[in-house]
Amino acid sequence: MRKVLRQGRSVALALPLYSLLLGLGLISLGWNLAAMLLQPLLPPHVGRPLGRRVIAGAYRAFWTIASLSGMMRIDARCLDALRDEPGLIFAANHPSMLDALLLVARLPRSACIMKAGLMKNVFLGAGARLAHYIRNDSAHTMVRLAVQDLRRGGQLVIFPEGTRTVEPPLNSFRPGVTLIAKLAPAPIQTVFIDTDSPYLGKGWPLWRVPPLPLVFTLRLGERFAPSPDSAALLLQLEQYFRHSLEQSASDAPPACQTLRAPISS
Repeated sequence: MRKVLRQGRSVALALPLYSLLLGLGLISLGWNLAAMLLQPLLPPHVGRPLGRRVIAGAYRAFWTIASLSGMMRIDARCLDALRDEPGLIFAANHPSMLDALLLVARLPRSACIMKAGLMKNVFLGAGARLAHYIRNDSAHTMVRLAVQDLRRGGQLVIFPEGTRTVEPPLNSFRPGVTLIAKLAPAPIQTVFIDTDSPYLGKGWPLWRVPPLPLVFTLRLGERFAPSPDSAALLLQLEQYFRHSLEQSASDAPPACQTLRAPISS
């Protein structure tokens, strides 16, 4: 009987959560069908900002509904003060598949670096192409397009681990972010994503019901100026993330602040 009750409770909790995710999937599908028609018709200077604003608005609506439903608790207000600052790189840790949605929802002028395979995904591909998101299949092309976008006044969302965290608190960083910062040139604003849930982390299947509500808190870290020695800066950036995440694992994370973090040279 207890097992039956536990299963019934899991189903009752799962229905609202997966209804939310289904709604997000349907919205994404609808927009991607529209984007497929719009992309050949709109010049880049029109399609790029339109695509980014629509994606940000859809994700922000999703997070709002998820919060009002009680399924999730999200605090990402720290990004609001930076949403209109041109030529800025946001580098974040990557505990969950939902991380990009959290950042993009608050940063409507930002581009993401995406896995090349997702550019063909029916739920993401056309919208990502209209928004001029950046593929990661060619390192040279990825860096070139990211630099061009930043020089035009865009923003860049990047996860230096390259994939979701496998070895907490942090995977080793992959080269790219500090080289882009050097060539743009553009400062790197660090962002920490704190969550108490393993949901949609590496190895967590989509169908497995997590403890609810899911809690995500974003907080700003230091801002790093671009450096001529991009390899040394990458090491410094990784050490900073690792130390900060290890410290926050033992201390309660501070509330999300909207003040700009200091620049680190």
